Amino acid sequence: MVLQTIWFFLWGLLWAVFFMTDGFDFGVGTLYPFLGKSDQDKRIMINSLGPLWDGNEVWLITAGGVTFAAFPTVYAVMFSSLYSALMLILFALILRGVSFEFRGKVDDPRWRKIWDICIFIGSFLPALLFGVVFANIFKGLPIDHNGIYHGTLFTLLNPYGLLGGVLFVMLFLVHGALWIAIRTQDDLHHRAASAANKLWPVLLGVAVIFLIASKFSTRLYDNYLAHPAFFMVILITVFALIGIKYFMVKKAFFKAWFASALTIVGATFYGVIGLYPNMFPSTIDSQFSLTAHNASSSPLTLKIMLMVVIIFIPLVIGYQIWAYTLFKGKVTKEDLAYEEAY
Repeated sequence: MVLQTIWFFLWGLLWAVFFMTDGFDFGVGTLYPFLGKSDQDKRIMINSLGPLWDGNEVWLITAGGVTFAAFPTVYAVMFSSLYSALMLILFALILRGVSFEFRGKVDDPRWRKIWDICIFIGSFLPALLFGVVFANIFKGLPIDHNGIYHGTLFTLLNPYGLLGGVLFVMLFLVHGALWIAIRTQDDLHHRAASAANKLWPVLLGVAVIFLIASKFSTRLYDNYLAHPAFFMVILITVFALIGIKYFMVKKAFFKAWFASALTIVGATFYGVIGLYPNMFPSTIDSQFSLTAHNASSSPLTLKIMLMVVIIFIPLVIGYQIWAYTLFKGKVTKEDLAYEEAY
């Protein structure tokens, strides 16, 4: 049982790290057509992500791999019940990556406009659908005793699911706007800072509504009421969310971005803690729910995987810290002249 609990925590942590890192990529891509007033602005925005976006998606592969290896039954049910939503996310991620590479291959405004639209779609759609998917997991899915999903893609588009999607989009928009403010200068920097300031009150409102809606649409608060110490997670997340605004007022945009990252991690763990031990709650009958205990791999598999994680995850974290440190400077128009630039 201890091993299953550890892996449940690691499962949640990997998703949280993915949302924290790739979240600002989604935010930048979604803001791309609105903040990029010229081709130079758009190229600077793309190049602010250039050395990092594909590395950030390693965490998605890791989170998916952990689901497959540690909780194979959850993986099987996830890719059958949420197949349409997950395939849309996959196609959108492919489209975004291709758009970054293809946009500058032909010197034609119409060609670039097509790929600009694809960058927006490939960023906005995953942000929305990840929120929809996780909100529905928090809410519960109509899964029977065989793990068969009794619903469609449109079943996921319920009010609470869509609210989760809007929350994720707002989290990533603020995260992305702050990243642009950190990595750019002059007019683009000021537009990004202004966008972050305007988006923050909307994020705050959506977050409050989501917390209230969760009381009526989910059973997430059962664990919090049973163990009041868990409310510290919500409290820290609220302080981090307020900290975003505080640091923006101080013009400390990196600190505001870090507070935004903490907000995203806290928001993810708010749901993960509320779910435990459930991973896929069933709305048909609670006995059909998939939990960390009844859907896990053998103890031997979990032990071997834990040793692998202890060895390799620090290496991945170390590499990413090195990459972020190496490319921490602002992207300027002079950088666009390099052959490696997008």
